[in-house]
Amino acid sequence: MLPNFDLRAIINTMTADTLRQKYLEFFAHHNHTPIAGRSLVPENDPTVLFTTAGMHPLVPYILGQPHPAGQRLVNCQQCIRTGDIEEVGDGGHLTFFEMLGNWSLGDYFKEEAIRYSYEFLTSPQWLAISPAQLSITVFGGDDTIPKDDESAQLWMQLGIPENRIYYLPREHNWWGPAGRTGPCGPDTEMFIANPHSRSSAPPGSSGSTHMEIWNDVFMQYCKDHDGHYHPLERKCVDTGMGVERTITILQGKQSVYDTELFQPVIKRLEHLSHTHYGHHAHVDRSLRIIADHLKASVMIIGDETAIVPSNVGQGYILRRLIRRAVRHGRQLGIEKSFLHRSVAEITKIYGAAYPALQERASAIGDIVRDEEERFGLTL
Repeated sequence: MLPNFDLRAIINTMTADTLRQKYLEFFAHHNHTPIAGRSLVPENDPTVLFTTAGMHPLVPYILGQPHPAGQRLVNCQQCIRTGDIEEVGDGGHLTFFEMLGNWSLGDYFKEEAIRYSYEFLTSPQWLAISPAQLSITVFGGDDTIPKDDESAQLWMQLGIPENRIYYLPREHNWWGPAGRTGPCGPDTEMFIANPHSRSSAPPGSSGSTHMEIWNDVFMQYCKDHDGHYHPLERKCVDTGMGVERTITILQGKQSVYDTELFQPVIKRLEHLSHTHYGHHAHVDRSLRIIADHLKASVMIIGDETAIVPSNVGQGYILRRLIRRAVRHGRQLGIEKSFLHRSVAEITKIYGAAYPALQERASAIGDIVRDEEERFGLTL
């Protein structure tokens, strides 16, 4: 059973901006070259509409192409995922999110990756999480790929007891490929139990309240069009730490929507809808959906590819997000155009990390307003 604890006693001032800075600083200290995040529209994967993970822009380099910045990289990548759109509105699912990642392109592998993860999570200089609060999952194996005993042993060598290391099946501890084909492999995930819950159920089980804080993916295979897995010539490491989920844990919040990445938008929506967040489940869900969909829309429009609402491709996804947000606004009693009035809140939140977004705030607001008014006529 995990000990009873409250992370608010450890860290209560870690903001998203600070987390990004610390992550990049830590890996730069370990000889990783910081690289810029790429567009939300993937250049190297025609099988998906948006960049759904930090590894998307790096697929050619994982497959063997030399990266101009070297073999050790670190970055923060914007991502869009629409597969869980019906789940948005709960405490954790998001359409837009940021993924912190460190990369080894044929350099180090499992031992170093796990050691870096452990150090960043537990060192007082970085996130200062007690090792006693960590639980770990590893790939349990199946008919095609053996279980990952190596990762389990490495975690135990660092001091994580065997009773807090769990072997889970493919649906929990296997990553990729991002599309139908491409690099993939087993992963090891780090969890912390929700400090507001009394449940002791382990990660991956029914009733578990553990929150994943980090995921180390070991790119050992490439999946072909026939569904076969072939060992990669170069073993690579692809890790992912979600900014939103991590600061939720570190700040001791119950939900990603309770952090500074959403609260200014939700407060603005409260004012526009004459509602109050935190009192009624159906109101909270609509406020969360609006905030999530509007943020994703702002980021898509503000992307370097300059996507606008349309009936095809990325433009259709954008149109769907805006119109779904409008419908939830109607459920809250907002009859007039309102989404564009909250665009500035989002661009302010991300102004330090993405200055160009704030420069385009007015143009983004105009596009959102035009689409909202067009949909209003349809309604």
